[in-house]
Amino acid sequence: MAPIKIKQSPNSPAETLTNSQDARLLVRETLRISANLASAPSSTSASSPSSFVAAESCGPRAESSFGILEEEFNDSSLRIICREEMDGRRWHYVADKDGSGRFQRGSIRAISVQTPQAPIDELMSFIRSYVAPEGFPDSVTPSYVPYMRWRALKYFFGGAMGVFTTQTLLNSVGVSRNRAIPGAVAINWILKDGAGRVGKMLFAWQGKKFDYDLKQLRFAGDLLMELGAGVELATAAVPHLFLPLACAANVAKNVATVTSTSTRTPIYKAFAKGENIGDVTAKGECIGNIADLLGTGLSIMISKRNPSLVTTFALLSCGYVFSSYQEVKSLVLHTLNRERFTVAVESFLKTGCVPTLQEGNMKENIFSFPWSRDRPTVLGVRFKDAFQEPGSFLGIEPLFEKEKYIVTYNPSKNNVYALFKDQAKSDDILKAAFHAHVLLHFIRSANERHASKHGEYDGPIRVGSQSTHSLLPTADLEAHIAESCKVVSNSYVLFKRKAAEQGWVMSDSLLNPGRARLY
Repeated sequence: MAPIKIKQSPNSPAETLTNSQDARLLVRETLRISANLASAPSSTSASSPSSFVAAESCGPRAESSFGILEEEFNDSSLRIICREEMDGRRWHYVADKDGSGRFQRGSIRAISVQTPQAPIDELMSFIRSYVAPEGFPDSVTPSYVPYMRWRALKYFFGGAMGVFTTQTLLNSVGVSRNRAIPGAVAINWILKDGAGRVGKMLFAWQGKKFDYDLKQLRFAGDLLMELGAGVELATAAVPHLFLPLACAANVAKNVATVTSTSTRTPIYKAFAKGENIGDVTAKGECIGNIADLLGTGLSIMISKRNPSLVTTFALLSCGYVFSSYQEVKSLVLHTLNRERFTVAVESFLKTGCVPTLQEGNMKENIFSFPWSRDRPTVLGVRFKDAFQEPGSFLGIEPLFEKEKYIVTYNPSKNNVYALFKDQAKSDDILKAAFHAHVLLHFIRSANERHASKHGEYDGPIRVGSQSTHSLLPTADLEAHIAESCKVVSNSYVLFKRKAAEQGWVMSDSLLNPGRARLY
């Protein structure tokens, strides 16, 4: 069965209270609860301020697994289910109870407990995301700022001089004796190059994707390079559209250049066995230049025979793409990114063994690009994406009392989600990722057994298939989650040991977890 394409719903109007009465009520009750908690006994108030706070479920409880229960609102059916923080902003998730004391279906609402940022602060935050590395200034050395300041100034003067040098060069080669044409050609050429530089700058925002999806982005960049070459070829057929086509081609080729240069160093680093990365890089670039010169000489000789332009380009393009695919497939990296982590865990669950470096890299899916939404497991997701019903959260909450994360499956979105608490460290994120794949394995196995029993099985069923929602009742889902907790507690340490024996290096940052944290 073909997997369903899941479309993320836009932000709901429920992000804020729908009327001023609810807003006033929430403020009043929050102040009252804060006062009660401040006067509570020490055994109650000793919980961590960043702990996870949940509301009562079916029966009365004095304490929750992750924090203290909020008292019921006097004049309202609202109950606080969970608190969440992301990028310094906080939300309360509340739900309504009906007259019988049960939570109403679909009643979860997210309420921002902080005033929104000023427009100028949002603008500065947006600019910083493009010009500053993630974690700046702690993620760079002190010399980074002065170096980039002088570099920016140098490029400013270089760009200004480029306008004049380009026009001068075109005049020197005798484009036309008409004074108006050289200026127009120079302007078109500068606009073409300028569009490419804008594309290069914007794509640099991908940032850490060049680290954890290195192979996928490298191959995508080569595809873009060929696309740009094809668009440039099209300008011969429609010369009156030179400027828009040339701009589009230059954007594609500059994006491909960013991808190539950003992934070059990690690739050469993987080849260097000692402190010889400089030598490896120099020799690799030398080989590339020799091959480029040979290809240029061959194309010059072929062009003298006036071959078919389309046929020649098609053949050369196929050879380029095929060589690029084989290039990235032959690369052996020691780190476990999302794709290689999936390969390693699935092999471990099926055979009890972790694949070797060569096997894991060969099985990695090169066509799984970073912007693809077809991912069955999602790490560090928002609470509202993982849970739509209060009962689904309260039912599994006790299972993760001793963990710094929560793993669940959302049948309506057909994804396995891992949510992190604010005290989650690197090993907690890795363990949550392992747990998510274990739960995914159980769900797939249960679906296959169910479909086979009813005579509907026609191959492996993936999370995301159309029948998944109907095959997993809530009780069965909670049973699968409980079973996965037992397996993870017994096998996670063994998985790490076997992965280390094979030479794999695990890093939570390479799994690209989201930034949302429960507190």
